[in-house]
Amino acid sequence: MSAASDYLEGQIRAHLLRTATWTKPTVARVALATAATTDAQTGATLTEVANAGAYARTGPDPLDANWTAASATDGLSDNAAAIVFPTATAAWGTVTPMMMVDSATWGAGNSIVHGALVASKVVGNGDVFQFAIGALDITTA
Repeated sequence: MSAASDYLEGQIRAHLLRTATWTKPTVARVALATAATTDAQTGATLTEVANAGAYARTGPDPLDANWTAASATDGLSDNAAAIVFPTATAAWGTVTPMMMVDSATWGAGNSIVHGALVASKVVGNGDVFQFAIGALDITTA
C-alpha cells in the first residue's frame, strides 16, 4: 500500500530540486476512510470515518523505533508496533482505505501517503480496528 500525496511529492521536489527545505513532520497519524482516497486529498478533504463513536486518528510518530527501515530491494517500511484504534462505541461504517496525515486532529492536516486496504472492514459498535505489527506497509519504490 501507499501512494505519495500531491503535497508530499511537491515537498520532495522543492527540497531536492529547488532551494526550499522541508522539515519532516513530527506527528504522523493514520486516518481511516470510507471512500477511495486520491493524491490530491488532504486530511480535511478525505472521506474520513465520522468524528463520533470514539473514532480518533492514531498511529506512531515518525521515529526509528516505530517504523522499520526501508528495504533496499523493494522500498518497504512497516509499523514496528501494533496500531490500535479506540474501541468503537458506535458503528464506523466500512473502512476501505487509509491515509497517513501530519495531524492528530480530525478533519485537518496534510496527506503524506494513502492507499486501499487489502480487504475492507466493517467496524461496528464494540469493534477494535488495528494494524498488527508489520501489517501497515509503506512502499517507496
